Amino acid sequence: MHPSHYAKSHPDRAAYIMASTGETVTYKQLDDRSNQGAQLFRSLGLQVGDLIAIFMENNPRYFEIAWAAQRAGLYYTCISSKLTAGEVEYILRDCGAKVLITSAAMGALTDEVAALVPDLKLYMVGESHAPFDSFEAARDAMPATPIADETAGSDMLYSSGTTGRPKGVKPALTGGPIDAPNALQMMTQGLFGFREGCVYISPAPLYHAAPLRWCMSVHKLGGTVIIMERFDPETALALIEKYKVECGQFVPTHFVRMLKLPEEVRSRYDLSSLTSAVHAAAPCPVPVKEQMIAWWGPVIHEYYAGTEGNGFCYIGSTDWMAHKGSVGKAVLGELRICNEEGDPLPPRQEGQVYFENGPPINYHNDPAKTADSYNKHGWTSLGDVGWVDEEGFLYLTDRKSFMIISGGVNIYPQEIENLLVTHPKVTDVAVIGAPDEEMGEKVVAVIQPASGKGDDALAAELLAFCRANLSHVKTPRQIDFMEELPRHPTGKLYKRLIRDAYWGKTDAKIV
Repeated sequence: MHPSHYAKSHPDRAAYIMASTGETVTYKQLDDRSNQGAQLFRSLGLQVGDLIAIFMENNPRYFEIAWAAQRAGLYYTCISSKLTAGEVEYILRDCGAKVLITSAAMGALTDEVAALVPDLKLYMVGESHAPFDSFEAARDAMPATPIADETAGSDMLYSSGTTGRPKGVKPALTGGPIDAPNALQMMTQGLFGFREGCVYISPAPLYHAAPLRWCMSVHKLGGTVIIMERFDPETALALIEKYKVECGQFVPTHFVRMLKLPEEVRSRYDLSSLTSAVHAAAPCPVPVKEQMIAWWGPVIHEYYAGTEGNGFCYIGSTDWMAHKGSVGKAVLGELRICNEEGDPLPPRQEGQVYFENGPPINYHNDPAKTADSYNKHGWTSLGDVGWVDEEGFLYLTDRKSFMIISGGVNIYPQEIENLLVTHPKVTDVAVIGAPDEEMGEKVVAVIQPASGKGDDALAAELLAFCRANLSHVKTPRQIDFMEELPRHPTGKLYKRLIRDAYWGKTDAKIV
């Protein structure tokens, strides 16, 4: 269960292929370069438990660096390529990185970051310039043999910051061998049906937890990862056909954008190779998932989990068709739905979602946030709200922090968003609570129109659509338009940025 084994048994097999350029890295090359990287890190004095940071786009060197850190017993923090220099500095300081590896493709932003962290060892892939040393040159000067003290390292990743400043999740190192299996590895095979040597498509940024971990899990199976530098719906379909992709990990936004392609475009591609399409990260509207299952067949798998790893729910297509809207039953930890006092609620009553007997949550350098994720019973929560049915299937309602209180009535935006995104003239939507003198808050729908342009006629059409499908209290009181909503490439919406604008918070930033 490590790419080093496949370097011996299948040295010429592609470990990954870059979608836009076709650049291919074989298992032999990945093994040699990750060995050289591990040797480089040791030469810099990095020991087990130290940390490097990766700040780049989806780049051919990404996995060579990550696997080098993994086999050297290091933590590797992958930083969003969308951040500002100050936000990158915050993460570098918070995680305690000793080495930063970035890319020439990041442009002038790299110099801004370098000026803020002159005490770090700085490397750049591609055409490097001072104060960055060439990572490839430094790596290639090292032997391609394993270091003497190989032991398994781990990622240390940060929350995406959709509701506040990102927090690091730093798991304890096992001290075990580099090829020891983990829980996700078992799930990819047992629940999702990934096979040894499978072909997998990754349409999302590698700095995010799910794409990074799923791709590396495929490498542990000796599979080939097709890495999209950026998501395009038709390109994704073309790649599935071209490489006979068997599995992949998506978010609902990907599904929505593929479904909104013209039928003659969607039907152009042969997707019969697909056996397992996994999705998570954000709620998937029921009509969207129904259409995906009708199109791709019963190969759609869904899970609910977080970077924190405190629990895991799973549901396949067959169970989902019988429990539409569910994100599954717990396979790691035990589900508990609790009221405001932290006491468990019976089936079909809405409350905050907790996991009992799951792995602990521990936010790096933030004991207050860590404590806030636990209730009085010691159960942990990611802050989501939902309910379970009598069979134990979980249905998410929304995040607690997104709840709108209008005239004393609790309103969760997700239901409204799930409806509006199905309208043919809507590309994306965010529903937030805006200040209202009489009701305290009012429901506002912020729309990204499919045509790129919104007007009073479209607003009236969308309001009528809501009135026909929602109760009066949930129907938006206001429809506004944005050219593009601030959505994270992984599918998560930076809703607080939109909400803060209505509440006059002008200093809000994407972090």
